[in-house]
Amino acid sequence: MKFELNEFITASGESILYCGEPDLERFDQLAAGPGDIWHSSFEQGYKNAFPELVYQTAVMFWYLNDFDDLEQCVSWRINPNQFAVRKSVWEITRGFDADYENIQMQALDFGFRTIRYLGAVPLYVKQLFRSTTEENITISPKDRYTFFLKNFRKRHAVFMLFRVGFWKVKEWTAYLYASNHFSLRQHTALVAPRELQQIVGNPSVNYIIPTMLRQEFTVQLLEDLSNQTYKPFRVIVVDATPITERDESFYKKSYPFELIVIWQQSKGSCRARNEAIDCCKGDYVIFGDDDIRIAEDFIENHIRLLQTYNAEACNGLDVRAMHHQQTLDDLKQAIAMLKPQQKIVGTAQMFSNANSCVKYSLVKALIGNDVNFDGGYGEDSDFGMSLTKIGATVLNNPFSANLHLKPPAGGYRFWGTQAKVTGKKRKKQPWELDTPVKWIKPVPSPTVMYGILKQFTPQQLIEYKYKHFSYYLFDGSKSGFLYRLIRIPYKNLQFRKSVFYAKKLIKSGTRYK
Repeated sequence: MKFELNEFITASGESILYCGEPDLERFDQLAAGPGDIWHSSFEQGYKNAFPELVYQTAVMFWYLNDFDDLEQCVSWRINPNQFAVRKSVWEITRGFDADYENIQMQALDFGFRTIRYLGAVPLYVKQLFRSTTEENITISPKDRYTFFLKNFRKRHAVFMLFRVGFWKVKEWTAYLYASNHFSLRQHTALVAPRELQQIVGNPSVNYIIPTMLRQEFTVQLLEDLSNQTYKPFRVIVVDATPITERDESFYKKSYPFELIVIWQQSKGSCRARNEAIDCCKGDYVIFGDDDIRIAEDFIENHIRLLQTYNAEACNGLDVRAMHHQQTLDDLKQAIAMLKPQQKIVGTAQMFSNANSCVKYSLVKALIGNDVNFDGGYGEDSDFGMSLTKIGATVLNNPFSANLHLKPPAGGYRFWGTQAKVTGKKRKKQPWELDTPVKWIKPVPSPTVMYGILKQFTPQQLIEYKYKHFSYYLFDGSKSGFLYRLIRIPYKNLQFRKSVFYAKKLIKSGTRYK
């Protein structure tokens, strides 16, 4: 069936394709923003459609669930009868995939692969389309397995077969049909980044560096900041290096920006960033780690990208160094070797406190980092996902890369090393609250589990548990399978202990101090 779309030309001359009854007067404004695809599907029955995606992504995808009570937000769940798309994006991505029986599945597949793989930005826009008629969405098992086999490795389709019901004939029939006809496709039709425009105005940039036992690396980063083509107006260093090991003379040099040094009395990187945020003002906040190197156009490209796309936040490219003595020349070589998929913009799939730029107004709206994550992991993802849940479009920014040195010593993880210790020698971690860990070490990290409970549903936690144990059992060596199988009861105790601490953190509520 040939899919017909209407065409609208914006004031800037760009072509927008659409079907249904949109408010055409809004296209000029939308085309100047970060979106590439627009819909109003939440009111049309598509909100949280295709929940089976959980069988692949578990809780490792920000956009597994649609967001509530927003005028605009990222959402890949497109109504095929009421949507709009940039003509260039439709042509590059080749539109809907006719291998699916149902056009609803064709639209969901289109939205998902554009957000996950191709670098396009699909947005829900409230009342862009007049229709509020709720459609009945019916996805056949055949289309469901076709989607999995086209988008993911076969193991995920097998896992879905196990979870949905391996005893059901219709599931086996659908799986065998899809596996005989379809395989993982190569995502080569990528949406190219827009040409970055020059910076408009004189936006003020704050740069935050939490550090501990890495003063020499922090000073090296300060030198990189001094050489920026667009300099920050304020840099805030929060240094937790113990008094006996610190050298205050490290920060005595004069810099072409205001340098504020806070000697941290509290514990944890989340608290450190929050103390720095209290010193910020102006337009943007860039979050950075103490062990990175940045090229001279790093800040400039963060601002240029956000202004070009009219976006609120972006996550820069984090390049892992081969060793901690590598230089900016090594970063240039690494950037030259990037794969095409690493050079797209699109919606961010993660957020890193080592390299991210956010409008100051949004940072203040979130107050700061949730200190329940101190002593563990997951604070980056929580902050980024919290931005999306208030309607921000967080973009991937391949133009602002850092070289992450990862030196063997120092850093805030120094405080967290006790998490690996059990028994009387263990020092209490912040997330233990009033119940110290004894002999069973919680796994996964309770702070990671806390993030899952905070951002996802109880049923999705169950699916995460199944994924967690399936990876544990089947991803190791074949010779060690029996040993891993015998350890499952103990692993389950560790998992339950992690959930126990996570629930206590949930009960304490989000905290910033």
